[in-house]
Amino acid sequence: MSKKVVIVGGVAGGASTAARLRRMDEDLEIIMLEKGEYISFANCGLPYHIGGVIEEREKLLVQTPQSMQERFKIDVRIQHQAVKINREQKFVEIKDLKSGEIYKESYDKLVLSPGAEPIKPPLPGLDFPEVFTLRNIPDTDKIKNFVDNKKPTRAVVVGGGFIGLEMAENLHERGIEVSVVEMMDQLMGSLDYEMAAMLHNHLRTKGIDLHLGDGIAAVEEADQRKIVKLQSGRTIKTDMIILSIGVSPRTELAEEAGLEIGSSKGIKVNEYLQTSDPSIYAIGDAIEVKDLVTGQAVRIPLAGPANKQGRIAADNICGRKEKYKGTQGTSIAKAFDLSIASTGVSEKKLQDLKWDYKVIHINSNNHAGYYPGAVPMMIKLIFAPENGRVLGAQIVGYDGVDKRIDVLAAAVRQEMDVFDLQELELAYAPPFGSAKDPVNMAGFAAGNLLKGVVDTAYWQELENINPEETVILDVREEVETQLGSIKDSINIPLNDLRDNLDRLDPAKEYIVYCAVGLRGYIAARIMQQNGFSKVRNLSGGYKLYKAVQDDQEQVIEDPAEAGYNSAESPEEAKQASKDMLKHSRGTVVELDACGLQCPGPIMQVYKKMEKMENGDILEVTATDPGFMQDIKAWAKNTGNTVLKIEELADKIEVTLLKGQSTTDQQGKKLAKNNASQPVQKGKSMIVFSGELDKAIASFIIANGAAAMGNQVTLFFTFWGLNILRKDGPVKADKNMMEKMFAKMMPQGSKKLPLSNMNMMGIGPQMIRGIMEKKGIDSLEELIENAVDNGVRLVACQMTMDMLGIKKEELISGVEVGGVATFLGSADESNMSLFI
Repeated sequence: MSKKVVIVGGVAGGASTAARLRRMDEDLEIIMLEKGEYISFANCGLPYHIGGVIEEREKLLVQTPQSMQERFKIDVRIQHQAVKINREQKFVEIKDLKSGEIYKESYDKLVLSPGAEPIKPPLPGLDFPEVFTLRNIPDTDKIKNFVDNKKPTRAVVVGGGFIGLEMAENLHERGIEVSVVEMMDQLMGSLDYEMAAMLHNHLRTKGIDLHLGDGIAAVEEADQRKIVKLQSGRTIKTDMIILSIGVSPRTELAEEAGLEIGSSKGIKVNEYLQTSDPSIYAIGDAIEVKDLVTGQAVRIPLAGPANKQGRIAADNICGRKEKYKGTQGTSIAKAFDLSIASTGVSEKKLQDLKWDYKVIHINSNNHAGYYPGAVPMMIKLIFAPENGRVLGAQIVGYDGVDKRIDVLAAAVRQEMDVFDLQELELAYAPPFGSAKDPVNMAGFAAGNLLKGVVDTAYWQELENINPEETVILDVREEVETQLGSIKDSINIPLNDLRDNLDRLDPAKEYIVYCAVGLRGYIAARIMQQNGFSKVRNLSGGYKLYKAVQDDQEQVIEDPAEAGYNSAESPEEAKQASKDMLKHSRGTVVELDACGLQCPGPIMQVYKKMEKMENGDILEVTATDPGFMQDIKAWAKNTGNTVLKIEELADKIEVTLLKGQSTTDQQGKKLAKNNASQPVQKGKSMIVFSGELDKAIASFIIANGAAAMGNQVTLFFTFWGLNILRKDGPVKADKNMMEKMFAKMMPQGSKKLPLSNMNMMGIGPQMIRGIMEKKGIDSLEELIENAVDNGVRLVACQMTMDMLGIKKEELISGVEVGGVATFLGSADESNMSLFI
């Protein structure tokens, strides 16, 4: 006589169990009970059917009762609910939901796959017909019919997990204004905050309104609309509400049967997926599993593990001893064109457990940068400090995220360490990857940290820095600082660092940063090998730091309004932009910055703009997603005009006007509205004298003017050039006359005489001593402060040629120019001085 297996639940886990049982044993009697109308449907595809991405509803139905019967000879009973289990006599009481009849079905083995149900808290107003949950096909039909027929214009999604995120996107794609309410301070709880911050900022640029750290309190009705009241007291007007707060395991049947329930409120099972009754197995969203990394008892409701559990339970029922080793929570989600993925354990979870761990962030392209379409991803790798074992990983990026998270998921499951990641031989060709894959790069960075090659600082630390002890050093190019910088940081570009180490105090600690971390690492190594023992590289660079800062400022911006800040509508502003572009008589220049990641596109824009005339148009195409925000900040700080920003499927197109035109009415309107228009203030000085007291006066005035927000230019000519000379001998190719001049002139700021009371060089020493005693910055410190404050130091090319001074003799940060350079700055200044 053949055995009988009864399966309760016919979706992911239940259907997988039934199919595997039949493949393993043709003679088994298999009965599958499903209280709903549908079996084996694609839960994860439901939001995309509502959004119209999956147009045909039938595609969501992986199997039907008829197809399961025909292919697998399974007795599928839909709208039949198991209401009671008699463990002693081994039968299940079943209710036919269509007829109301209750009958019994015996079993040899019973499999529970009841799943979970959406959480619906007992709050006022949640019984309105405009309040929906999404778990199955009927839920999907209700929401889609409402959207199709009622034409809502506003929606509130409560909950920021997978379903909430996907519903927000798909409702937005239907033309609905969407607000997301999340009680935690972040979306996607599987991510750590700084990684989620990048998601938040991306959603805001898409026009999604986020209410984080605020929960729903009630739903009320007013003026034929619903009012969502939040715990903070804020209200949101809406036409529909989607509740996606989470799911609760359906354990009632198991509890009433006396089966053991675990500490996580899921059905407790052993490694063979047997419950406390060996004849009853349990799988799917309702069970408690072992966390693969921590060993804790947890509930992780994911479709992938549910399907694998069904297969293992079936094998064990058929006598094939298979163990379920645990769940690591590998997941991925789509937010418009952004991908968010994680595997293993998060940093915040390890903090709760008080485990020791290490973390690195790297930013890497999905494939070779020179091949079109390269886009960046941020990888966070979490690993054990004692042996480098990979504990978890998170990735936020665009194309290629799925491939890397799958590799890292395998690393977590196989207990690989970060040095194993370095050695992985992954597929490479320019359209698909790089010779050093992002996973390899993560391994390299983590290995460097473990081996002490470089130490790491993190964004959380920067708020509590003591500037007396720690210096924040920005090694980006000067043009990049126009995108913003970390407060109190000083800027020395990486390529100038070796020549400026004498400006830095080796006794202090240094936190070095660049855009994404690579140049910061190089700078840290240079400093460590030149006597600086306390140097750390900022993990994730300025890009990650800025993502967190932007999120904490909660800037909400519609990309359609990018570049405009006025009381006019976005349509009027965009029309002004079109009119301005139409009437521009300037040359149109094209720039392809595709494949370049930050700061590449901005650097290319800067170089192009330098060669263009005011009124010219620059049309830029880039693939770096951060470029959309960067270009607005750059234009704001450089006095140029953003005419258009358009985000396409695989690239960003930006149209820029060199300078700011007010030649016609449209231009005046746009110049008024454009957020990138700075207030022009300038101070210009000709520094002719090479005497200490006059040099000090020049730089005190310059620093004061810079502190008041002025753009300051110091033009050094004749004897003033000696202020800018480096101390000590410098190798330079000079003729006899030039060498004579060099010996007769003071070599550097420390050798300058006083204009009065010089007294054979004693006067300057006395003045410097008094300045030190009174706490007044020395001339060298004033020069350093001026450079840090953005003061422009220009050496006169003609005078340099006359006196035989070479550029390599000048301190870092000095540019060489002619009289036109000074006159240009003087034209933009409201004060000019001759010293």
